Amino acid sequence: MLDHIRASFEEARTSLDALIQSEATHHHIAAAAKILIDCFKARGHVYTCGNGGSMCDAMHLAEELSGRYRKDRPALGALSMSDGAHLTCVANDFGFDYVFSRFVEAHGRPGDVLVGISTSGKSPNVIKAAEAARKIGMTVITLTGKPATALGQLATVDICTPGGRFADRVQELHIKVIHTLIELVERDLFSSNY
Repeated sequence: MLDHIRASFEEARTSLDALIQSEATHHHIAAAAKILIDCFKARGHVYTCGNGGSMCDAMHLAEELSGRYRKDRPALGALSMSDGAHLTCVANDFGFDYVFSRFVEAHGRPGDVLVGISTSGKSPNVIKAAEAARKIGMTVITLTGKPATALGQLATVDICTPGGRFADRVQELHIKVIHTLIELVERDLFSSNY
């Protein structure tokens, strides 16, 4: 068992080391942070979505922006598409593929930002959300785990973090990217906190 624990941590470190070395990904993260900063400066809103663990990451990103990250500061307009009543209503009436796109159609406005998270980059409901966002005039940021995915190709900025053979490693990198994005937003908008 101890050998498996060490091997798991080594695999995670290998994935993180690859992210640390990827200058292209660093530039994508910076571009995404700039989009978020500009959205908040214009009093726009950020909407987040994903499935399973990616839903948890989407919720985490939104609540850290609307609540707080490291220090107290004014709230930022961010909301995850995680309302159970909405999800089950739309899934029942239209199908699960539309649970996020219907939310985008209802709430999204030009200048707002959608952050769609999918480790595979091929989740139909996240893809439909990105399509709806683009149609409205929103900016789309995606977090994916494979390059050149259907979802990533819809994005203004796709932050791709290949983590290895399984989604868990990708999710571990996604949460690091999410925390980095939040810090970059706070450093710009609330520089006195740093």
